[in-house]
Amino acid sequence: MIDAMDKKLVRSLNANARKSFREMAKELGTSTTSVIRGIKKLESSGAVRGYIPVVDPAAFGYDLTVVVLMTIKQGQLLETQRRIALDHHVNCVLDITGEWDSLVVAHFQGREDLNAFLKKINAMKNVSRTMTNIVLNTIKNEARVHV
Repeated sequence: MIDAMDKKLVRSLNANARKSFREMAKELGTSTTSVIRGIKKLESSGAVRGYIPVVDPAAFGYDLTVVVLMTIKQGQLLETQRRIALDHHVNCVLDITGEWDSLVVAHFQGREDLNAFLKKINAMKNVSRTMTNIVLNTIKNEARVHV
């Protein structure tokens, strides 16, 4: 169960996950031991799943972002999504409602890179149909959960 201290810890991590436990304790008005225990609890429960840098894909040559909508044959959804999620281009795979079954967000180093990915996806036996949208501008893309 997430309590008030857990939320404070997550807010502090959201602001700067690289600060020391001592700095967090001072900021939150608690002991370093309480911070360590609280973070270990959040990690072991799966509420906090890891720590990664927030990077700009374009800075690493991945200047093309796409959203791919897919229709997947009945009964094969999770298996197909899991296979697609293994591709290093893929940032996000979502199971969605509506006309489409799944939504994929991925980053590419150009049209040829994207073309190879789409050919691979469309060749999967369980993928019935795709629609690809190229992202022109990203206004907000944030992994943080504000608690």
